[in-house]
Formats: sequence, structure tokens, C-alpha cells
Amino acid sequence: MKPNFTQKVTNWGNFLVVEKEMKSEDSIQKIKEFVQNNNEVIARGNGRCYGDASLSEHILSTKRLNKFISFDRLNGVIECESGVLLSEVLEVCVPQGYFLYVTPGTKFVSVGGAIASDVHGKNHHLEGCFSEYVQEFSLLNEKSEVITCSRTENSEKFWATIGGMGLTGIIISAKFKLKNIETAYIRQESIKADNLDEIFKLFEESGAWTYSVAWIDCLQKGKKLGKSILMRGEHAFRHELSKNLQENPLRLKSKLMPTIPFYLPNFVLNKWTVKLFNWLYFIKQQKKETKNYVDYETFFYPLDVMNDWNKIYGKEGFIQYQMVIPKENGKEGMKKILETIAKSGNGSFLAVLKLFGKNNPEAYNSFPMEGYTLALDFKVNKNLKNLVEKLDVIVEEFGGRIYLTKDSMSKSSLTNYLQNVQNPKFVSLQHKRIINNN
Repeated sequence: MKPNFTQKVTNWGNFLVVEKEMKSEDSIQKIKEFVQNNNEVIARGNGRCYGDASLSEHILSTKRLNKFISFDRLNGVIECESGVLLSEVLEVCVPQGYFLYVTPGTKFVSVGGAIASDVHGKNHHLEGCFSEYVQEFSLLNEKSEVITCSRTENSEKFWATIGGMGLTGIIISAKFKLKNIETAYIRQESIKADNLDEIFKLFEESGAWTYSVAWIDCLQKGKKLGKSILMRGEHAFRHELSKNLQENPLRLKSKLMPTIPFYLPNFVLNKWTVKLFNWLYFIKQQKKETKNYVDYETFFYPLDVMNDWNKIYGKEGFIQYQMVIPKENGKEGMKKILETIAKSGNGSFLAVLKLFGKNNPEAYNSFPMEGYTLALDFKVNKNLKNLVEKLDVIVEEFGGRIYLTKDSMSKSSLTNYLQNVQNPKFVSLQHKRIINNN
């Protein structure tokens, strides 16, 4: 009989399901005791990472660390506990004329998770990672002490924790800067690209745009390899909006959020349905180029409109594979990666290409490097491990690396870039896997 304090835990990909101890506390004293009494502890926010990064023998859920501490409306600085979700930050700050400087593709991640992963967005080429705007955070370290970390105080711990995947301790709270906006809308341009050469040219031409991202049909071959749609955007000014939107430019109408009620059968998502989806997605934009205004949720968080969308991949789950290839090798590397995926028939339901700029060298544990990054969702099947191994070889060949927040099965030489985080107190299943594979 298994101990009654364990429970089944999995992350967003539903790929690895484990039975481990998980505690959720809002008392700092109880969190200290949990850390003191256990080795191999890891913090877990909202469980939106994909693999085994926030799983361990003993898991500390930060969901009850969900309080706001302060909001300096004059200077746009917010302080909150680490379990607060970015969606909750937006609910507070957007009506006041502020937005997140950097946001990933879902708003349902915790602030602590955003720091531990040092998340990036569609604007990395101009505005960097989330850490660029973090002023300080409080960290419960391996001695069960709560220390303040910033660029000037405990700076070594500050930079080790940025992108450190929770291996330096448990983030309790954080203070970070927001950006000014006039409206909750984005001026968007969408441009079709027939192949890889064209989409790379569009990215280079869009360098002055704050936000840029491309959807790619990863099952195309030959002359159509890299067939895609580039979306670029800027925060809209009030005078740009239609008169009815100008009345309340910082407030959005509430939307219905449908829910996937159960795991879809395995046969629903296959090579042919992915092909059909890609074809429909491309032809729904009838013109080569379109210009319009969309609310920030539509632009930044298209998948968040549906609750539990991860269930479309079935009970076996899925992985997200995200790599970055240095800019000088970007086109050649992406060509080889897309050719390998198309040949395998393991089409990605969602394939997203972005351009990274130069990263802050102080944030040495951060994933981005100057180059092109591609994120792909793959349904788990018997052929997937073989495909991942082939992709790993290509990424290594071109000097790239894998995003630890998405990783669940890649080779250690592509993921083991963390520094100053070795600590027997804070250990994830992912870290153990990487170490054991060395």
C-alpha cells in the first residue's frame, strides 16, 4: 500500500505521470519546515511546463502563494508572491495602462515559474527575457533562510536563479517592472510566406517591429518547405482604434472559454488531420498580407481561449520540443530540422518560429541565444523518441540547444547548460535524468 501523502502529478504535456509527495502552503514557516525535513525538493507553479522540470520526490506547490504585495502605479512596478499567475497580473495592470514587458505564449504561468524559466516572448530580439525587468525577489535557500536577491544584493544567487529551473531554492515573492500602454489592443500585420527563404527574409525586414512570430506548416516538403505566416505587431495607440473601442480602450469584453471535457481518442490527431489543420490555417487568410487590430489575448495567447486544450493529444500526452540555432546557422539548421520532421510524418499541430536577439550575458542560465528558435508539439507515439534523437543530432551539429522548460527526453549535452545550481536539497526529476545521462 502506497503512503497516503503521495498523489499523482503530471505537467501540461501529460507525458510523465508520477506519484510523489506534493504540499501546498502559504505559511513561510511551514515551507521552511518542508524544506528542512526533505531532500530532493522542487517548487511547482501552475504546472504549465511540459516535461519533468517541476517534478521531484517532494514537490512544493506555490499555488497558495497568490497574494499581491504592492503596485506602484506611478512607476509601473508590481510586487507579488511567486504563485500569482501572469493572467492575474494582467487583470490588475492592464486597466491601469500597463502590460508585461515579456510574456510567453500562455498567461497561465506563475511569476515564480517565469523567473525560474526566464521566459521569453515574441519580442526577445528587442526587449530580451523576463529577467531584464525583474528588480528583486525573495528566495528560500538550501539553509531554509529567506534572502533578498537583486543585481546588487546576493547577486550571485540572483543570476543563478534566473533560468535556474528551481534548483537554487523556492522563490517566495518578486518585484518587477511593467511597460506603459494606451490600449489593450495590438496593431497586427499577417504576411504569408511560401517557403523558408521568404520567411527568413520577412523576419530580417521586421527587426524594428516589437513583436514578431511565425506559424510554420512543418509537413511541407521541397519548394514549399517552410510555408508559413508571419505575424508582427505593436501596441495600438488610442487614436488608432475605432470610436467604439476608444471609449474603454484598456478593457476587454469577457469571452466564453470552452473546455475540452475529456481526452480525445488517439486516432483523432494524426498525420492527416494535422495536414488538414495546416491547410485550413493557411487558406483562412485569403490575401498575401492583412492588417487589423486585435486584443492582446488574441495576439499573445491564442491557445488560452480553450481550457484544457492539452487533452486533444489523448491520454498518452505530448511533448513540446523547442530548440535554438545560432543565427549564422539558422536557415541551414531549420531546413534540416523541417526536412527531418516532414520525412518522419510526425507532424506538429503547432509549430512556432521566432527570432532571438542577443541575450544578457549575466543571465548565463537563460535558454535564448542570438538566432532562430522553433517550438513544436508532438503527440507521444512509438516513433517519437527516434525523431527526437535525430533532431538532437541536428541541433548539436549546428551549435544549438534545447529549452529546459519544454524538455522531457533530449540528450544531456543539449540541456546541461546550467551553472551554479548543484544542490542536493533542490533537485528535479529532469535534473536527475540529465545528470544520470552524462
